[in-house]
Amino acid sequence: MGNRTSVLESRHQALGATLADWNDMAVAWTYSTDPDSEADAARTAAGLIDLSALRRVHIKGPDAFAAVDYLLPRNMEVIYPGKSGYSTVLTDEGGVADDVIVYRLAEDHFMIAYGTGETVPALIKAVAGKQVSVEYDDDTHIIALQGPVAHTLLDANSPDNIAELKFFHQLETSLFNKPCIVSRTGFTGERGYEIFASADVIGELWDAILEAGTEQGVMPLSFVGLNILRIEAALLFHPFDVSENQTPWEAGLGWSIGKDKKDYIGKNACEAAQGKERMLFSGIIADADVAVGEPIAGSERIYKDGEMVGYVTAALYSTRLQQSIALCYLKPEAAQEGTQVEVKGAINCPATVSALPFYDPEKLKPRGLA
Repeated sequence: MGNRTSVLESRHQALGATLADWNDMAVAWTYSTDPDSEADAARTAAGLIDLSALRRVHIKGPDAFAAVDYLLPRNMEVIYPGKSGYSTVLTDEGGVADDVIVYRLAEDHFMIAYGTGETVPALIKAVAGKQVSVEYDDDTHIIALQGPVAHTLLDANSPDNIAELKFFHQLETSLFNKPCIVSRTGFTGERGYEIFASADVIGELWDAILEAGTEQGVMPLSFVGLNILRIEAALLFHPFDVSENQTPWEAGLGWSIGKDKKDYIGKNACEAAQGKERMLFSGIIADADVAVGEPIAGSERIYKDGEMVGYVTAALYSTRLQQSIALCYLKPEAAQEGTQVEVKGAINCPATVSALPFYDPEKLKPRGLA
């Protein structure tokens, strides 16, 4: 396993976890519970997952804004203290080196949560010559409570008004009398919250949330359960669904590129690539016989009229949607909704290009509108 350790690891083992290494940390890949049941809990009540394997870095100082503004292509002026935002990190060639969430904790203090991509080399370039301190943080742990009862459960156990916290905003507060930061963000397609707390209190927070939520149907959520939710919600997982091989425009992330922004890493190449998309991030619904096993496993090729037009990046059979769904890349001429294609690989079957996301197509749930 990895060199980093979550203080929650013993709790995962007590839940029957199979541990796997991700981002240099052992994570709960599965529990003894059915991942479909865990995903259902997140859709109907809430799921609690340990995301401490995400890395955290703090950028502080007089030039903190300038450094982060150059690091990230999104318009950082709209990220005021108390606000967060999703962003890509680009290579000099305009590909997606990583994707991150940036949290502005104070005027001159940003925290970035990132995965396995190349954020650090880009950050080193961005801070060069600037008056900032860069602090990598392995003490702070992250747990996420995701689902429709999350806001009422947390609100009932905090002195602050968690239920009124806006989408992509964060608040320094306490839960169950433990200091933490609560952020209204997540990776499930549900209304959810990420909780940042120090290693010495995160275990008590984990226990208290599960105890308070048991009667409402809250369950621990494994990484396999999380994968079900994020595929249904068509959320990209770097580097499997997006990497340096795709531009933001190809990955459907053009909305995250700041308009008329003066400068950022990869700016010239990124702007030159707009309108020249070779492939487009898309979805398909496969007409496959689930009785023979997992209908699409990932990495299959997609054909139209005998020509290869794309490939699958992630797939599963959604018991909630009763469909075999897959995230993929398709040539622009094959990416229109309703286009009939053929999947070829371990399973061969017809499929139909679908609008994304598969679940909650209007994306109302994360915003608390449904």
